[in-house]
Amino acid sequence: PYYHNCVVSMKPDGTEVTDADRRAEEIVREMITKQCPDDSILGEEFGATTLSKTPYRWVIDPLDGTSNFALGVHYWGVSIARVVDGWPDIAALYFPVFGELYTARRGGGAHLNGAPLRTAPAPLPRPVAFFACDSRVHRHYHVNLPYKARILGSAAYNFCALARGIATIGFETTPRIWDLAASWLVLEEAGGALHPYQNAPFPLQPATDYKSLPYPILGAENQETLTLARQQITPKQK
Repeated sequence: PYYHNCVVSMKPDGTEVTDADRRAEEIVREMITKQCPDDSILGEEFGATTLSKTPYRWVIDPLDGTSNFALGVHYWGVSIARVVDGWPDIAALYFPVFGELYTARRGGGAHLNGAPLRTAPAPLPRPVAFFACDSRVHRHYHVNLPYKARILGSAAYNFCALARGIATIGFETTPRIWDLAASWLVLEEAGGALHPYQNAPFPLQPATDYKSLPYPILGAENQETLTLARQQITPKQK
């Protein structure tokens, strides 16, 4: 598979990057700049452009799930959000191996390949359900949930899985703003709920170094489930 032909290196923050991450962001930046030359861009690999002449800012994760991509695991994709006055208002995430395109517009709902997404409005009895999380959750938090845990390796996909209804609760301990901007809007517009454990990621602030800011986020398919999950996930004593 072509995944294994990519060049993998480590960034200063200890995360992996491939030549595909960088090239994907270059392509997305070129397309946005061509269509919206006055807008600013914030990307994982190349940082932020200067402040724009418009209230629009594009947030790009060119390849969420880099480790998966490099290893040939299928959970990886591209995440793009347009932020207006600090808040996501348009989102698109594409996971090419699965052929899944998630889109959302603020006030206009969320969709998967053009079909509307809507989460359960209240907790449902489920014979099969799972808790989508990252690999650090059980090291730093006590988790007492009645669901099987699944580590998919893509923060963006975890929250899309909530919007789609295949996950019930999701928790990411160290996502960056580009992991969240698009998937946050998709889950919100699908009827799900989110709770920042520390600082809230939105509204975006000017002149901020987002590379060094993690945003622990708990998500759920509805507000009632989120409230219960907050009681069942608690930080461990240091």
